[in-house]
Amino acid sequence: MNAVHSKIQRPQRWDQSFDPDLTDQDVQWLLTQEPFRSMNEAETASATPLRGILAHDCRLLNLQKGDIIVREGDYGNSAFLIFSGEALVSLKRLSAEILGRESSKKKNWFTALSQLWSNSKLAEVRNYTDDAITANKDIGKRDDHEGTHVFLHDIPSVIPADKMVKLKEGEIFGELSALMRSPRSATVVANSPMKLLEVRWQGFRDLMKRNTSLREHIEKIYRENSLQSQLRQTPLLQHLSPEQIKFVAEQTVFESTGRFQWNADYRSIQKKDISERILSEPVIAKQGDYPNGLLLVRNGFARMSRRHGDGEQTVTYLGKGQVFGFRELAHNWRTKEQRSWMLSLRAVGYVDILRIPVNVVEDVILPSIPPDQFPPPMSPQESGAKKRNNKTKRIGGERRQQLDRGLMEFLVEKRYINGAKAMMIDLDRCTRCDDCIRACAATHNNNPRFVRHGEIHDHWMIASACMHCADPVCMIGCPTGAIARDMKTGNVTINDKTCIGCATCANSCPYENIRMVSINDRKGQPIVDQTTGDSIMKATKCDFCIDQLGGPACQRACPHDALVRIDLTTPGEMTSWSQRNE
Repeated sequence: MNAVHSKIQRPQRWDQSFDPDLTDQDVQWLLTQEPFRSMNEAETASATPLRGILAHDCRLLNLQKGDIIVREGDYGNSAFLIFSGEALVSLKRLSAEILGRESSKKKNWFTALSQLWSNSKLAEVRNYTDDAITANKDIGKRDDHEGTHVFLHDIPSVIPADKMVKLKEGEIFGELSALMRSPRSATVVANSPMKLLEVRWQGFRDLMKRNTSLREHIEKIYRENSLQSQLRQTPLLQHLSPEQIKFVAEQTVFESTGRFQWNADYRSIQKKDISERILSEPVIAKQGDYPNGLLLVRNGFARMSRRHGDGEQTVTYLGKGQVFGFRELAHNWRTKEQRSWMLSLRAVGYVDILRIPVNVVEDVILPSIPPDQFPPPMSPQESGAKKRNNKTKRIGGERRQQLDRGLMEFLVEKRYINGAKAMMIDLDRCTRCDDCIRACAATHNNNPRFVRHGEIHDHWMIASACMHCADPVCMIGCPTGAIARDMKTGNVTINDKTCIGCATCANSCPYENIRMVSINDRKGQPIVDQTTGDSIMKATKCDFCIDQLGGPACQRACPHDALVRIDLTTPGEMTSWSQRNE
């Protein structure tokens, strides 16, 4: 009997428009404006036509004077083009309150102690009646058909004239943070009624491919403002002079691999077999190929793997600022042999790579490195397939502890390598006393901010607590900036009073570490919307006890040293903690 299959059209990029309300007339008007007017529609690829980019990757915004367009520290995924009006870039760092965020002031010892008797006995109690935004004399909140806008009441009092830069018609801003998913470098405010085009990163990337001047403009800005700084922070390049750094920056090639919005299909990918998942990851460098440059991870994470039977086996993973290919290039340069890549490098989700050409590495970088910092020469028999000890690896002549391979695979497959402050529990030590949960509740008004369960490998558990990720996709799209990274600590926090309960952050978190809760007054009665009568919802999660004197209460409370808040973005810290008793 023939099986009956359900047939649907394969999902396409255009299925979800950035602005469903954008009309054909709007698109036609955009085609009459620069830079689109100068682009030849006939030359664009049929899969991503210019008209399609404008219709599905763009939205028109009409803003009023004082509207905050982007906030310093926000993680955005779109760039902006000014059609009319004027915007101000604040050179002054604005306060957390003005940006709609929670202040990170530490409690004193008496306030911290008083939580033991002052906390409410009821769940999710809130002690406010007015929105914090409207209570602030400097800022207000507007709601219209285009969403929620936070605005400044009096721009001159907040941003002095000598601490601002003006942006006018035709100028672009926000492009670097959109393409690199990095924090916005400054706050931008409308200084008059404005008409803006917001382009999500997919469309902006494709527009750069079609417009040489646009691409060159963006690359020039990055090379001048960010690339040289990143190169200077790379240990391998620390011996280069400023002139040499500038030369390397000019020769560096930008590459992007993988899916930028990796969180969208994260859960479906987890259903695949591990070997199938690895082989499906985009290849950046393939084992056995000739090394064509030194690779530096600019953003994201990459998996280093070797051939193993019919599949691939994870060796380690690389994060921002780490390099791939140094050993092969150094060996080839010193011995005049030509060894191929020993390992493969694959994109885990999405990764930006800086590729420094071989001739630049050999002519500029390698001669600057002291001889004692070179790795040992590769033996004639050495290859990517050679077996190595599972507990140690040799780097620069020293033997270092290496993470258990099974645990390594687990962390990479579940994308926990994104966690800068993950909660890891040793189940062999944990007695399930729940002191960690009680301590969390005591420091958060009797509302614990994590759940003591999660994914398990062997005797290790990654608990369901916010990991304060290196790539915090939860921040993208928050309309009021209520969820943000603290500029001092790096903690991702939620300002409860400016959270509007839209659940954008909770839906974006690939680890389901943000929960939406109904809030109550001090009598335990639900706080409801005065117009609709619906319960008010708020996003809640671990804030890493940002206002507590002693740091995360969960870790301090564990009586058996079974719980740790740990940085998993590189294997080192995890290796030391997991092998502390070996």
